[in-house]
Amino acid sequence: MTRKALWLSATSAFLAVFTLGAHAENRVVNVFNWSDYIDSSIIDDFTKETGIKVVYDTFDSNEILETKLLAGGSGYDVVVPSGNFLARQIQAGVFQKLDKSKLPNISNMWDTVMERTAKYDPGNEYSINYMWGTVGIGYNIKKVQAALGTDKIDSWDVFFNPESLAKLKDCGVYVLDSPADIIPAALKYLGLDPNSTSPDEIAKAEETLLKVRPYIRKFHSSEYINALANGDICLAVGWSGDVFQGRNRADEAKQGVEIGYSVPKEGAQMWFDQMAIPADAPHVAEAHEFLNYMMKPEVIAKSSNYVLYANGNKASQQFIDKAILEDPAIYPDAATLQKLYTVSPYDPKTQRIITRTWTKIVTGQ
Repeated sequence: MTRKALWLSATSAFLAVFTLGAHAENRVVNVFNWSDYIDSSIIDDFTKETGIKVVYDTFDSNEILETKLLAGGSGYDVVVPSGNFLARQIQAGVFQKLDKSKLPNISNMWDTVMERTAKYDPGNEYSINYMWGTVGIGYNIKKVQAALGTDKIDSWDVFFNPESLAKLKDCGVYVLDSPADIIPAALKYLGLDPNSTSPDEIAKAEETLLKVRPYIRKFHSSEYINALANGDICLAVGWSGDVFQGRNRADEAKQGVEIGYSVPKEGAQMWFDQMAIPADAPHVAEAHEFLNYMMKPEVIAKSSNYVLYANGNKASQQFIDKAILEDPAIYPDAATLQKLYTVSPYDPKTQRIITRTWTKIVTGQ
């Protein structure tokens, strides 16, 4: 073989290796999920098993995710909207149907949850459940006892009654920056349909919230976790698992902060966070591999054990910590389930009213 032929042969081999390497590097999945919402070892394990790199970004409100999705070209392959937002986004053509032939682990999913998520995604064609939970009240047991004379909260009255909330103003109240969670809760408290689209009834919810607005320190959808854990606030209207994360962080810190969680007796919202693939996702095959991996029972159980939320994977329950599985605030019993409601997506006209209403409530004007 001539020197030139040897050089060409070596070059070809190098190019082949380089091309293979470049192809391997291109195996990537871009995930956009809620903050504080996964055990990071799951991401590492997925990459080890599949060779697919995960670019993982986070958000803390459905509105942020929706703005990116509706604008198009987000670059994300897997996103995690809540059910009522998902429904509207499906109608807007934001997502692609799942190729269930590439999702053999879908057989692990829980029919009870799928029946409820079908309200947002008929036939569950576009999404699979990641986690579900409730919107309730997290509170500092000792501070609430000192301010209200009780160490147990069981009603929305502690929040929506201005006289009660005024007593908690000094020790600090945080509320989710999420109209789709808080306005239905106000409607339910008033004995109205939490799914009401009546402008008059939404105005009553607004009036109720404006009365307690002076006693709310902050609207934020993730900062209340540490604020509760550190003893900086005494009450938060938030998502169940976030409150439990705060409780666990408080326990670990051993500073004497005790956190309780209440599903109010009047009823609370049951919400679902769904994994879906945008219509313009750049890495569709990798997205399906990621979803299929997340439906492995032991994988999604690890996530539930970390974030302290129930998941929609029935087969995972054998791997979930007993304390979580047997906690009715996380996996509600039949009586609690009956008190939980779901919220339908708003039509565009109602959404405009809700947005205006929420701006008034948050700014207090």
